Amino acid sequence: MGLSWGHLSAAIVDTAFILLKTEPARERDVYAALSNIAEVIETHALYGEYDMLALVECANSKELTNLLMQKMRQIDGVKETETLIAVDY
Repeated sequence: MGLSWGHLSAAIVDTAFILLKTEPARERDVYAALSNIAEVIETHALYGEYDMLALVECANSKELTNLLMQKMRQIDGVKETETLIAVDY
């Protein structure tokens, strides 16, 4: 049976990596806020274009969308996110 996007409301998403850019001097606040989100498995501070990397696990794409739109992007100090969805070979 093939995947039918019209029938299923969301595809399965196991793991995603979220790159975050923060407002200047807000890295610690964002890091602490991410630590309080259940779907966030790991958080790492970075040097370079992005300030932070969060490893998240969600049951499906709707849950991932909610996580991004209602939780992560609402954190004071978050300027921008980029989502990378992990796939299995």
